[in-house]
Amino acid sequence: MNRVSDAAAMREALRQARLAVATGDVPVGAAVLAPDGAVIGRGCNAREATGDPTAHAEVVAIRAAAAHRGEWRLDGCTVAVTLEPCTMCAGAMVLARVARLVYGADDPKAGAVGSLWDVVRDRRLNHRLEVRRGVLAEESAALLRSFFTDQRDG
Repeated sequence: MNRVSDAAAMREALRQARLAVATGDVPVGAAVLAPDGAVIGRGCNAREATGDPTAHAEVVAIRAAAAHRGEWRLDGCTVAVTLEPCTMCAGAMVLARVARLVYGADDPKAGAVGSLWDVVRDRRLNHRLEVRRGVLAEESAALLRSFFTDQRDG
């Protein structure tokens, strides 16, 4: 997948992230792309909306993509997400056999793709992902900063 398609995938993830704000969730969004580039799963953080602690954007999008495919393996797929995944989401991508991860903003407090841990490239696991970080990072970070500023001021 080339840089133009990674940016397009990230724009879809950003659209999803903006949907989370309406429910009071942290604006993180994700999209899963099939090997041909078609979006087969979308998701935004929905922990507040659903009361489900596992309802992170990546997990929601992976579940949608697996349902679309009719199987749990997402071989050849790319996950685009606006924020560096946490350990749970990074682990879910490994378990789903996702091929690539494209993400926007780094997460120095909980990131598991290089910031604190590197789950998706850990050689002790049976699957590793290709990673591209920093795609539309400033736009992703700005959305998060705005949300948390509003939370503090509101």
